[in-house]
Amino acid sequence: MPAQPDIRLPRFSRNALTCAIALTLSAAATLAQAQDAPEMERMVITATQTKHSELSAPASVSVINRSELEALVINDLASAVRYLQGVNISEGTPYGRNEISLRGLDSDYTLILINGRRVNSREALTSNYGNDFDLSSIPMSAIERIELVRGPMSSLYGSEALGGVVNVILRQPTENWQTSVGVQYDTPTSGKGGDSTKYNFYGSGALIKDKLLANLIVDSNKRDAWRSDLKPTIDALEDRDEISALANLQWLIDTQQDLQFDISYANDERESDWNNYGTILTNNQQAERISSGLTHNGRWDWGDTRLRYYYENVEVTDDSALIAQIGHITQTNHNLDGQTTVLLGEHMLTGGAEYRWTKLENSRNILGDGTLDDSQAALYLQDEFSLGELSLTLGGRVDHHDVYGTEFSPRLYLVYPLNSEWVIKGGGGKAFKAPNMSQSQADYIIPACRGACSVAGNGDLQPETSVNYELSTQYQAADFGGSVTYFHNDVENKIITETWDRTPGAVLTYQNVNEAKITGWELQAWYDLTDSLSLSGNYSKTDAKDKQNGTPFTLTPEDSYNLKLQWQALEGLSTFIAYHYTGEQYLRTKVKSDGYGSLDIGVNYQINPMFRVKLGVTNLTDAERDQIATDLDYIQKSRSVYAGVTASF
Repeated sequence: MPAQPDIRLPRFSRNALTCAIALTLSAAATLAQAQDAPEMERMVITATQTKHSELSAPASVSVINRSELEALVINDLASAVRYLQGVNISEGTPYGRNEISLRGLDSDYTLILINGRRVNSREALTSNYGNDFDLSSIPMSAIERIELVRGPMSSLYGSEALGGVVNVILRQPTENWQTSVGVQYDTPTSGKGGDSTKYNFYGSGALIKDKLLANLIVDSNKRDAWRSDLKPTIDALEDRDEISALANLQWLIDTQQDLQFDISYANDERESDWNNYGTILTNNQQAERISSGLTHNGRWDWGDTRLRYYYENVEVTDDSALIAQIGHITQTNHNLDGQTTVLLGEHMLTGGAEYRWTKLENSRNILGDGTLDDSQAALYLQDEFSLGELSLTLGGRVDHHDVYGTEFSPRLYLVYPLNSEWVIKGGGGKAFKAPNMSQSQADYIIPACRGACSVAGNGDLQPETSVNYELSTQYQAADFGGSVTYFHNDVENKIITETWDRTPGAVLTYQNVNEAKITGWELQAWYDLTDSLSLSGNYSKTDAKDKQNGTPFTLTPEDSYNLKLQWQALEGLSTFIAYHYTGEQYLRTKVKSDGYGSLDIGVNYQINPMFRVKLGVTNLTDAERDQIATDLDYIQKSRSVYAGVTASF
């Protein structure tokens, strides 16, 4: 990513963004790392494609850095962000597939990016089985930080960003050679199976001094299927065997330009036995992904530029007992985009263009020759400027799709500093989500009703649109701080399927029917009790329902909260105790489940500059979900013990 201009930041005291920000409700992190000077200022780019602090960013943004990720037991992107406010890790299936939902909207409305590039295999596996293959395709060891923007961002990123954006920023190649290897082990203390072993390797350095840099990251994870004592005949967590690798070459052309080439590979195999109305069925699925990209970054006297092409190919083998025929599905994505950021007087202008082409091959579910393709193009422009102390961000994006037509997504956001530590900010805009191929193509037919019916696409569908706004106040002092945010989102043309019909051979379709209203509050606070003891917490309240009949959204908790106490016991030795609570939610339209929680503890110890270890227990009290959730095969993982060690050279 090109270095972006740092605008408006001098209006806020940089001293106010202290080490306590590093403790603000990411997941459990080590206090020792948070005290490092570089962590005192957390800069983000996802909200505007230009640099801002968390305090001054014109959006609701949370950041998780690499040291925080290393302190936890994390297997995919969902587990990395689960403790942030406004986030719900919805269980896409009863056998443990997790998907990231933001502010009451399900995972289809969350846009996943890697270095600002879309990650998308959802067309290749569209079913009620759940699709979290995108989340597991990213090597956790490759992540420098994660930026999560809550709220619609279609003005910059187009479709799918209606709920929010999760942008994974990868580690860049380094001039000096660095190497690390690590292993992590996690095992439940009850039930059968569930052991998980993860290995990782990281290497980075200069192939040609001051000219050609490279890195290589490899992660592997093997988890045995886990069966709870509550339901010993089915898998509460599926068997997973995955490996992912990423390599990056960076050519430093001169002081103003660099050229980067990256290539990644991921292979993810799953197997599970699950309950289909009393019959035990087996799912076998495999996703193999190859992606590559070429990026030119320019840092000129007049501004910054970026031009890039990236390619993604995903091959899915889908073998489910519900369907007699094994599915061999291929999704190919081509993306070309360019962006320019320039300062004109008091106005920071960011503009760009994007073109995407997707091809889907699926002879099992697509009639005719088994092939579909679509293309879309977009233009966007954003202006950041100030009127006295008031900072304004005004932007808009025009998307044109060869099927659904043209959509315009405007956005306005204001930030006003009451003083160097306290801001009031808010804004609003319009966002959209285009129908995917399975929804918009009549020739695309997928199984539903647990195999008793099927759903065909509808060529007359319109994009889902939303009008949204939020208002927030944030305070950051040297040893305490917090924020309060209210959000409101009205969604129109919401796409739903017709009511399930288990009549053998019934064919349903999609409809633009619902209008939805989603409102909520997000609160967070932290306080350094002493130089070595810190307390933090957050709370999210969400009211998401159909505007026509008042029916609440399913798999959307009414509230959630996190509490965490951290103690820097000794130099290099930190401990934490954290509690995560997920509130009441409807698992089916009229089936409501009680809330549930998990108490976690952990220790992180930097033995010396070379070795680091971590130990901990998740779900310490062995808490369980209620009988309603258990009967529907939603089972919380039992108490588990984990340990990890990393050696750096």
